[in-house]
Amino acid sequence: MSSIQLDTKEHPPHLHVPVLLEQSLSILQPKKGESYLDLTAGYGGHAKEFLKITKNYKDSVLVDRDEFAILNLKALQAKGAELMHTDFISATEKLIEEEKKFDIVFVDLGVSSPQLDKEERGFSFNKDGPLDMRMDRRQDISAADIVNRATPKELETIIAKYGEEKPAFTARIVEAIRTNRPIRTTKELSDLILSQHRGGWQKTHPATRTFQALRIATNEEIKQVENLLPKLSKLLNNGGRVGIISFHSLEDRLVKQYFKDQDEAGLEASLKLLTKKPIDGATYDVHNPRSRSAKLRAAVKK
Repeated sequence: MSSIQLDTKEHPPHLHVPVLLEQSLSILQPKKGESYLDLTAGYGGHAKEFLKITKNYKDSVLVDRDEFAILNLKALQAKGAELMHTDFISATEKLIEEEKKFDIVFVDLGVSSPQLDKEERGFSFNKDGPLDMRMDRRQDISAADIVNRATPKELETIIAKYGEEKPAFTARIVEAIRTNRPIRTTKELSDLILSQHRGGWQKTHPATRTFQALRIATNEEIKQVENLLPKLSKLLNNGGRVGIISFHSLEDRLVKQYFKDQDEAGLEASLKLLTKKPIDGATYDVHNPRSRSAKLRAAVKK
């Protein structure tokens, strides 16, 4: 991969640092004049750097379902970029309907640092806030609704499937939730999970997997990815590139399988792989702690 130098002043360490940014630029190779679609623009970390190179704001679209992210993207809108305050499937369907195509499509499936860092958003087990976890606060169902209304069987399925938690620990967590409902805050839930954990722990907090599972369920994240993948080629110009960063094995498995199917489809394939193996944050982005579990996969439209 050729290297593209970044302006480090744009991303001081105390602010949200885009994951695998340099690697994304290197593999997707943005060029002046190209159009750019960011389906998870967040706080604009990746978008700023791509658009700084392409300088084509008027043909570029930035999507996010978080209202705070949209507010932070206003500076790019002022330069000509279109903003869409919606989830990436709704945005994708609208853009396809409008027959818009792009030279670069970028998807970062992680939760942005400011979302995690704000206790009122309810994503973090390390902060005491309402048990919310909605990326788009216009939606009706929050994590608290799931925790307090779901049947024990439904909760067990969510934690086991989306958190990939161990069965015995899952069963204890579900029973503790059932007998202590209603649960209103992140600290209540985190403490409850911790009370059910047996033995010591070091790097990974015992509540990590359950919180991940509830976030995925609340925002229908897996369903969004499943719906997006077969639509990607319709968003790309010929020779257009797509990059996807995933953070947990469920998402990465879907992306990996879709790209693998494309790679094996021969003449019928619409995409050709740019990455045979994922570019992982633990190896290539060691100075960004939130890159630890990140994996970047990329492809080009034939």
